[in-house]
Amino acid sequence: MNQNHVCVAVVQSAPVLFDKLSSIDLIVSKTKEAAERGAQLVVFPEVFIPGYPRGLTFGTRVGSRNDAGRSDWARYWDSAIDIPGAETKLLGDLAQETGVYLVVGVVERDRDYSQGTLYNTILYIGPDGQVLGKHRKLVPTGSERLLWGQGDGSTLTVIDTPFGTVGGLICWENYMPLARMAMYAQGVDIFVTPTADSRDTWQATLQHIACEGRCYVISSNQYVTKASYPADLACYDDIEHDDVILCRGGSAIVGPLGEYIAEPLYNEEGILLATLDLSRIVKSRFDFDVAGHYSRPDVFQLTVNTERKDIVVFGK
Repeated sequence: MNQNHVCVAVVQSAPVLFDKLSSIDLIVSKTKEAAERGAQLVVFPEVFIPGYPRGLTFGTRVGSRNDAGRSDWARYWDSAIDIPGAETKLLGDLAQETGVYLVVGVVERDRDYSQGTLYNTILYIGPDGQVLGKHRKLVPTGSERLLWGQGDGSTLTVIDTPFGTVGGLICWENYMPLARMAMYAQGVDIFVTPTADSRDTWQATLQHIACEGRCYVISSNQYVTKASYPADLACYDDIEHDDVILCRGGSAIVGPLGEYIAEPLYNEEGILLATLDLSRIVKSRFDFDVAGHYSRPDVFQLTVNTERKDIVVFGK
């Protein structure tokens, strides 16, 4: 039986980029603060470990890469995490200590094959300290494709909790209608959308998803200034002339009929806290259920390949 209400916290902050230990230290302090305020679900931004490298080129132009960029890339790889691994153990201990469900954006290293690919991943950890699942971003946005590989359908993940089904997509994956439908068809009640998009148009996206999926939408973004960047990066000159504030935030919580439960937070760090009335989800689907009476399977059908895509299959 689901709980009727759940207290959720959305963290808007930024770690020191390229430093996973600082990221984890911040996750510990922010999670403990949120839990003390009653949070049962705590959501962190896209790639909070080890940060979103906004503005950096990693020494790339069309047709060429340079040694300075390769040096920064290696540093970014060193700051990524393994799932499972030492860092997920630390986060699991934190979730168990505070009794919360943790949703954290991380940069994940591929440990199955080449060990040279990174993924933009949502990590789900339960209050028992266990990794409950992960989702790898299906299509990194624009020049993000220089940094992260493409996930596959095996991580279109939802998790069951006492307060309903939780799942989500990362940033501009939420502009992929078929990806959204794959989440709705899994009965998502609380839809997390960690992002790096701070534009006004992102807010329209959140409200649209809430109305379309008749679900709560939780969006967490980083508030980033130049102080978040190590000054000794090989390509630090990339941001030298940028504004001091590189990302203004815009974290928000939206209800299942598209109204704000917590208004967007801009130009500062903070924690948005809200108690969600889960009975509103069922009520909202009375007149529109995108995966139910509005789905018209006689006209439209979606096939989702949820198999893991192995690049090499070794015979016995």
